[in-house]
Amino acid sequence: MDERAAMERAVGLAWRGWGRVGPNPMVGAVVLQGGEVVAEGWHAEFGGPHGEAAALAAAGAGARGATLVVTLEPCRHHGKTPPCADAIVGAGIARVVYGADDVDPEARGGAQVLRRAGVAVEGGLLAEQVRSQNAAFFHRHEVPGRPFVALKLAMSLDGHIADHARHSRWVSGEPARAWVHWLRAGHDAIAVGVGTVRADDPALTVRGDTRPLREPLRVVFDRRAELPVTSRLVHTVAEGPVLVIAGSAAPERRISGLRQAGLEVVVGDDWSAALGALAGRGVHSVLVEGGSVVATQLLAEELVDRLYVTIAPLMLGSGGVPAFAGLPDIPIAEAKRWRMAGRRALGDDTLLILDRP
Repeated sequence: MDERAAMERAVGLAWRGWGRVGPNPMVGAVVLQGGEVVAEGWHAEFGGPHGEAAALAAAGAGARGATLVVTLEPCRHHGKTPPCADAIVGAGIARVVYGADDVDPEARGGAQVLRRAGVAVEGGLLAEQVRSQNAAFFHRHEVPGRPFVALKLAMSLDGHIADHARHSRWVSGEPARAWVHWLRAGHDAIAVGVGTVRADDPALTVRGDTRPLREPLRVVFDRRAELPVTSRLVHTVAEGPVLVIAGSAAPERRISGLRQAGLEVVVGDDWSAALGALAGRGVHSVLVEGGSVVATQLLAEELVDRLYVTIAPLMLGSGGVPAFAGLPDIPIAEAKRWRMAGRRALGDDTLLILDRP
């Protein structure tokens, strides 16, 4: 196995930490000796060994003189675990190939530590792929003050998220709906507009094989504090917190009613304030699941960092609810093209993952 193939393997291993390692990044590592895989590892859970340490432990004496291929620059600081750079030197690794530079000011700089210790170091292999995998981690350090915003929509071939009667169950098929629970597990919060609550009455919980270390915060954007007290979100508040972001003009009696029902209510009169309120609660990534009004407003203000779009092989006609209604007109020559970060089939549906240009 060459180093590029080993890095691709390490990226695949890193995904095994999805939903379990935050706020740390997902990291995978492979130990190579003479082109053969000696051992591999990944960061499995926050507070546990990092990917490099796990791979070195699995390699044992086989690490001496070997090459370590790891997705992220090894850390140099002592946090929940000892510095990975020191562990690499101690294990006798001769060469380190890593993907992306670390951006955490406390952790970065491990490459320099390794070079000073006589270890050959090369960085940048599949760096963009690693950054894409850990997009929320990089965003937290590069765009402080607001969480990484991912927008997830399931739409028909003709661009609708619900039919003429506003029924959206189910635009996408079962494989796509199961995948959404995996997606939810990797975010700090799951958010919808109050219109989606009225139409679909979602629970916004994670169900499936991938269990997050911490259940995501459930969030409702509700300018007038009109969340129905009969909704599943209210009835299940004992199972996990629900945060309502209301406007300052919302009637106090409605806000009081929501608080008496056990929900937390904060005020955010615009999208920057609303997202700032989430950042203030330690939310580094939020998955927005609709509806059309919320999606359009966030896109119009260029606050969406990633789009997850599942396209189902059906058409709902001109009376359906459009996914993006009311976006301002943009000439083709001035329109920004989103960057393709991934695509694959989910049963009969097609998943597109697009990053903001």
